[in-house]
Amino acid sequence: MSILSYTILSVLLVSLVSLAGVVTLSLSGKTLNRIMTYLVSFATGSLFGGALIHLLPEAYASASNPLNVSLWTIGGIATFFVMEKFFRWRHCHHPTTDDHIHPVVPMNIFGDAMHNFIDGVLIAISYAASIPLGIATTTAVLFHEIPQEISDYSILINGGLSVKKALMVNFFSASLALVGALFALQIGKSISGFTEALVPLTAGGFLYIAGSDLIPELHHNTDAKKSFIQLLMLISGVAVMTILAIKF
Repeated sequence: MSILSYTILSVLLVSLVSLAGVVTLSLSGKTLNRIMTYLVSFATGSLFGGALIHLLPEAYASASNPLNVSLWTIGGIATFFVMEKFFRWRHCHHPTTDDHIHPVVPMNIFGDAMHNFIDGVLIAISYAASIPLGIATTTAVLFHEIPQEISDYSILINGGLSVKKALMVNFFSASLALVGALFALQIGKSISGFTEALVPLTAGGFLYIAGSDLIPELHHNTDAKKSFIQLLMLISGVAVMTILAIKF
């Protein structure tokens, strides 16, 4: 299979996760919040693992100057910080409640569309670097997308959209990942060093999302038993990335 084929199949798989929101129809708010906490824990581990076990080692191994890798990684962290700070794009993985209010529906749709476009770019760039790296990045993005899409679906429903419209909007937004992937593959052909820069940038983005957005959400729960399960799920996410590194 070609890089393009791997990329398209991976992006389509990630886009299908937009339909995960249907599970909210059969679950109570309390049950959903409990499940989401553990899903976020697993996603946190997979993002940390993706960055530290796959992306950064690959970037350092192929770099002519290791300092550039460190600077591009910091650049990735700064880029995601700017996007959250100034474009009001915020990852959130909990349904809307009286104690947890989300932005209005249009803002969420815009933020999610941008998020999915960038996911497509990250997946494409990873495959351009190597097939195993692309598989690992797709896995990390996939695990992160599950709680993200469930949360987005909850926001749209609570914002007044019907079930059908919420699913259509979520799927359309998710499909922008394909646009991002094709854009990255096309641009990558014409810009020297594009992949070398984007791999550590991707690692920086993963580290930012996991450390800035997801870890703080896990601290909302202080119950000792649930916190221990969160830790186990986080370690499980890292373990999956480790297995992928060994297998591929």
